Amino acid sequence: MRKIKQGEAHQAARTRDAIIVRTSIMGIVANVLLAAFKAFIGLASRSIAIVMDAVNNVSDAASSVITIVGTKLAGKEPDKMHPFGHGRIEYLSAMLISVLVLYAGITALVESVKKIIHPETPDYSAVSLVIVGIAVLVKVFLGRYVKSVGQKVNSDSLINSGADASLDALISAATLVAALVFVLFKVSLEAWLGALISLVIIKSGVDMLQGTISKILGEGADAELARSIKKTIAAYPGVSGVYDLVLHNYGPDAFNGSVHIEVPDTYSANELDKLIRTISLDVYEKHHVALTAIGVYSVNTRDPKAIEVRERVRALVMDTPYVLQMHGFYMDEAEKTLRFDFVISFDAEDRAAVYREVCGKVQQAFPDYTLQITMDTDFT
Repeated sequence: MRKIKQGEAHQAARTRDAIIVRTSIMGIVANVLLAAFKAFIGLASRSIAIVMDAVNNVSDAASSVITIVGTKLAGKEPDKMHPFGHGRIEYLSAMLISVLVLYAGITALVESVKKIIHPETPDYSAVSLVIVGIAVLVKVFLGRYVKSVGQKVNSDSLINSGADASLDALISAATLVAALVFVLFKVSLEAWLGALISLVIIKSGVDMLQGTISKILGEGADAELARSIKKTIAAYPGVSGVYDLVLHNYGPDAFNGSVHIEVPDTYSANELDKLIRTISLDVYEKHHVALTAIGVYSVNTRDPKAIEVRERVRALVMDTPYVLQMHGFYMDEAEKTLRFDFVISFDAEDRAAVYREVCGKVQQAFPDYTLQITMDTDFT
């Protein structure tokens, strides 16, 4: 069954890649045609705004090429050097597109400022205005389509390309408005509008870049995905708690992870092995997440005193500010040890001080016991 599911996952990945490549090719063709038309019109009418718009279309075509190359490289099979695959290359391609957008915005701003300082009188024709108008409609459709496909297949590169195309539509629309104002009132506004739109593009490029870098650095797991995985695991008989879920992202929709579960201290090694294997398979089938490790917390079930002590310790720990959770408690009466983990909020100014406070309170309440306390991080 696992082989079947893995085959389905590979087929889904291939289908996703094909959709990204097909959409990117459409973007390349559309942008090359638009760039050619706009360059011809811009040079003929001596309009810096239309010429810069054409250059921007060329950068969009380059973005689509980067998306295709990135998708192909990201789809390579795992190898000895990269056992978790090459999926993160998609984030690098998205970052390159962000840099292109940023560069296009800065270039447009520089040229616009030059035209503000040394203005030129444009010469628009009716044909040129019609073509620019058609370009606006094409870019609006292309931007929405590419972005929607990117969201559907979870491709940051396509989403960024779609957002860039929508910004291009705004540029073309502003250029058209400036041209109409000049034709009707003989007032040239295109350089000023170009400068304003350039700032919008620069901001968009910075936002795209920040978002992509954040993913490369490693963001916390999606809360909904984490909840659904925990719910799946907690449904198994004998699992009294699910904690410490850590998900590592190796590209869009490519996760490996680990988790801890609480189980009765009466479970045999064979029962644990069967439970862990079943959970791993179930999580992979339902959530497409490979759990590379499932740790076990043993829970006292036969000693009434241990259960009573656990509740006393829980009250002490949870009464401490910034403590979010306590789990994995076990009391070993023979060795006189108490062990448990607890989670401290990132809102705490000094998490180490909170840890020391908790240890001190528990040690004072149970001076005869050796404490084995771990401070956990809330990764999800």
